[in-house]
Amino acid sequence: MTFQLDRRTFLTATLAGGAAFAGGAALVAGPALAAPDPMSKEAVLYDPEAPVLGNPKGDVTIVEWFDYQCPYCKKAYPEIQEIVEADGRIRMVMKDWPIFGPPSEYATNLTLAAGKHRPQALDALMRTEGRLTDQMIDERLTAAGFDVAALKRAHQREKGRIDALIARNAAQAEAFGFLGTPAYIVGTVVFPGVPSMADFRQAIADARAKSG
Repeated sequence: MTFQLDRRTFLTATLAGGAAFAGGAALVAGPALAAPDPMSKEAVLYDPEAPVLGNPKGDVTIVEWFDYQCPYCKKAYPEIQEIVEADGRIRMVMKDWPIFGPPSEYATNLTLAAGKHRPQALDALMRTEGRLTDQMIDERLTAAGFDVAALKRAHQREKGRIDALIARNAAQAEAFGFLGTPAYIVGTVVFPGVPSMADFRQAIADARAKSG
C-alpha cells in the first residue's frame, strides 16, 4: 500500500518513554509489568528470533513487516537493500507477516527454517515477481541452492519457535494499527506503507543524528 509523507507517525525520540502510536498502542513496557510486553522497545527492535540483515551492530535499526507475495514489499526491497548495503551501518530487522494466504505462510515457514542461510532464502523469494505458488517457492529455493526437503524437516523441528515468532510479529503489526504490508520503523519514525527513498534516507539520517 502507498501513503503520503504527512501520514507518518513519530514515536518518542528515544523509544523509551511509553509514547502511543495510532489507536493508543504503547510501544514501551512499564517496569511493573510481570510478563514481557510484546510492544516494548526490546521486543519490537531486538527480538532475538527475528532475522537481521545488514550490520547486526549497526547504529540505526530499520524494522520491516513484510509478506513474500506483497507487490509493494517486492518493489521496494531491492532499493532498500541497496541503501542498507551502501550505508554499512544499518541493522535491518525483517518481520515476517504472512497475510496473503497459504503460499505466504509456506514461504515464511521454509525461509525461517533456513537458519543462518535465511537471508539467501529471503532474497531469492523477494526477487521473484508476482504471486507465488508452493511449486514456485520450491523451485526458487532449489535454484538458490537449498534442499527443500531439508527445510521442511527443519521447520517441523522448529515449528514451535517459528510459530511463536510469527505470532509476535502479527501482534505487533496489529497493535501498531498497520493495515497491510509493508510497514517500517526507521529509527523513531513509523511508515505504514512504502515511503519515497528520499524520505527513507532522510529518516535514516535523522535517526543517526538523534542517536549521536
